[in-house]
Amino acid sequence: MLLHPMLLVFTLTAEIQIQALRSICSPGYRYAQSYFKGGDLIIGGVLQMSDSTFFTFESSFAEFRTSIECFRSKLRYYRHLLAFYFAIEEINQNPEILPNITLGFHMYDSCSTAIIAQCAGLITLSGKEDPVPGYRCHQQGQLAGFIGSLSSMTSNIIARFVGLYRYPQISYGMMDRLFDNRVDFPFFYRIVPNGYSQYQGFINLLNFFRWNWVGILTSNDDSDQRDTEELKREIIRSGKCVAFVETLPLLFYITIKYWITLMSIVDTISKSLANVVILYSSTSYLTTQICTVPFWQEIEGKLWIISAASSSLANLNVPGKISNCKIFSGSLAFTIAKGEIPRFKDFIHSIHPSTFPEPPLLQLLWMDAFNCDPLSNLSNCTGQEMLSNLSHLQFDVDNFQFTYSVYTSIYILAHALHNMYIAKSQLGGDLKQEFQPWQLNQYMKKVHFKTTNGREIIFDAKGNVPIYYDIVNWVLLPNGTLISVNIGSFNQTAPEDHQFFMNPSTILWNPYFNETPRSICSESCAPGYRKILQPGKPICCFDCVHCSEGEFSNTSDAENCMKCPEDQWPSEKKDQCIPRTIEFLSYNDLLGATLGCTVILFSIITVVVLGIFIKYRDTPVVRANNRDLSYILLISLILSFLCSMLFIGHAGRVSCLLRQVSFGIIFTIVISSVLAKTITVLLAFKATKPNSKLSKWVGTRFSSHLVLLCSLGEVVICTAWLLISPPFPDYDIQSEKGKMIPKCNEGSTIAFYSVIGYIGFLALLSFIVAFLVRKLPDSFNEAQHITFSMLVFCSVWVSFIPAYLSTKGKYMVAVEIFAILASSAGLLGCIFFPKCYIILLRPELNTKDHIIGKNLCNKVK
Repeated sequence: MLLHPMLLVFTLTAEIQIQALRSICSPGYRYAQSYFKGGDLIIGGVLQMSDSTFFTFESSFAEFRTSIECFRSKLRYYRHLLAFYFAIEEINQNPEILPNITLGFHMYDSCSTAIIAQCAGLITLSGKEDPVPGYRCHQQGQLAGFIGSLSSMTSNIIARFVGLYRYPQISYGMMDRLFDNRVDFPFFYRIVPNGYSQYQGFINLLNFFRWNWVGILTSNDDSDQRDTEELKREIIRSGKCVAFVETLPLLFYITIKYWITLMSIVDTISKSLANVVILYSSTSYLTTQICTVPFWQEIEGKLWIISAASSSLANLNVPGKISNCKIFSGSLAFTIAKGEIPRFKDFIHSIHPSTFPEPPLLQLLWMDAFNCDPLSNLSNCTGQEMLSNLSHLQFDVDNFQFTYSVYTSIYILAHALHNMYIAKSQLGGDLKQEFQPWQLNQYMKKVHFKTTNGREIIFDAKGNVPIYYDIVNWVLLPNGTLISVNIGSFNQTAPEDHQFFMNPSTILWNPYFNETPRSICSESCAPGYRKILQPGKPICCFDCVHCSEGEFSNTSDAENCMKCPEDQWPSEKKDQCIPRTIEFLSYNDLLGATLGCTVILFSIITVVVLGIFIKYRDTPVVRANNRDLSYILLISLILSFLCSMLFIGHAGRVSCLLRQVSFGIIFTIVISSVLAKTITVLLAFKATKPNSKLSKWVGTRFSSHLVLLCSLGEVVICTAWLLISPPFPDYDIQSEKGKMIPKCNEGSTIAFYSVIGYIGFLALLSFIVAFLVRKLPDSFNEAQHITFSMLVFCSVWVSFIPAYLSTKGKYMVAVEIFAILASSAGLLGCIFFPKCYIILLRPELNTKDHIIGKNLCNKVK
């Protein structure tokens, strides 16, 4: 019966290959053992029980013939065969699954060889030992699907031609991401996670032990190369670095080129600072080779992380080669999750060729386990051989990984068939008569049940099951046995914070390590430091530099330092922020108290001078010096002394508004009074000339108006300043480290300098006028004293500018107070002290006659 039209194209384009296959797959050659049992529906199985093949060639004039023999069978692989059989029998005896339908099987050993796997698949599809592509001749049941295989190479070859016939295939060990492609492999499913799912497990493991500098060893297999590149990208994406990626050729024989490559790889691994090496491969070939080639023993001080597909080496005893396996002692490995098969252990311990329904299934097992052939007439078996007599290391019946996967795969196919059976029965159909393999695929996609160990089985869109790995520690026992001890798990279906579990206390590290191994390119940067990358190296290689001034880092390996909040400052180690010390000029410190006392002293002196002038207001000296202006000037000086008190203490909203404004207005009144005094002297002298028109300007009214007019200009400037952008309290955090100095922010810099500039303009004008009238008659002239006072005033404020700019913090305020006091004291001393001297100490000079006499002398001169 014709299977599928596409097969015609396949046959025409690959005729030579098919003829070669028919030659190899034809009956009569020595070939791997096959096992068949009829049923209504047949489940095909291509299992791996041997890992080597032996080819022989025979030729004649008529034909060319190839024979293949499998050898180096492994006892643990026989568990896959027995689990396959056990699951079939268990389902056949279960009335709740496929009632009235009997499952059969047709199993082959792939011998880890693609050509044999392809032959096994073709024979199973054709139903005869001389396969005819495109036709099926099943006489004892219809083929329902395939289970297999373990390796990428054999699974790939089976999937490609089985998919043409649209039979579903379940791999029990293939982790290659290649099979996620549903376009090329729409009928492929697997019971183990794909290799990509391990990447996050690897990264979680690296995170757990804080390893960020790792190497990778892989094979030159195409699948391994693809996966390794993806693994490298994922490791780098997680913030870690790959020190090296080395590729070991997959060879079945040793060449000089191989030895050169091997020596280079061993040298790279040995010299690398990366103490952790990920061994990633889709087979156990690399682990086996490392254990069996003595050259690898030169590598010391490395911890190996083994991928799941490579981790089948554990629990093997390799006599004579144990010293080389010391390299893996203490390694960590991801493994396919173990599962318990109910009653399977009792089944294994009870079977014997003499009572077993299918004795051929046990023939090779007995030959490999007990060196006897139970089906031979010349058998040397005693009849007492039982699998229960084998040690745990020879034939483990307590820990099932791939064995459990085979068992679960059978049940998946059975559940899909059962759902298909129910659907057809509801429509009055008969599954045995109407079965079509392509119809089964839609039921495979919807399979959903829980296994015996509670794991949920459900396929995603790519034909993968939920991800679950065991994490084991490889331990080399004193007798040379490499065993695995469960230390953790990785379950990607669990909540995010429970996906990765690790019990580090149960890990037995390699004796080379006295403690948990470390694998970093650079030592961690302590808090207070930040990382700076080393030129030309990955991000894991860096130097540590102390945080800059004003910055801190409170975590290890900080990428950047952070700035503290404005009211805080980094600690001495720069690993935290501490509150800044608030410092300002107060009455509690010596400088503030001294300035405060000086203010009071000068204020008292000025009040005393004012009192003297009031008391002696009718004397010639007081009257000759425009006593009203003198009163205004003295009162303004008192206020100027007192306004400096606003600069002492914590800057607040009110004090900031009053400081510069009060200083500006009061000093304007002071300078305006001095200017008015000077101009009054000038006018008074000019008014004494005959027919002078200036006589009407001489008087108290003019001087008062002049003071008021000059002061009004400053009032206008200050009012505008307060309305547009008034001063406000602020903090200076730049001047001194770790200190926060309360200050008044001037708000508008233009307004501030306008106030100062206006005062400077009046002071300069006063100085110029006073200088011009300094030689007028002494009885009317105090211009010399005013000139000297303005010289002192200007000198103080010119000196103030560099002094103010060169100081910081509270000393800036102190400098400004000193300038106010010095300039005010200069005016007080230069203008009023000579008058007080005459009034108090030389009263004989304070007479009208003395003044008239003096004037006459000046005229004579």
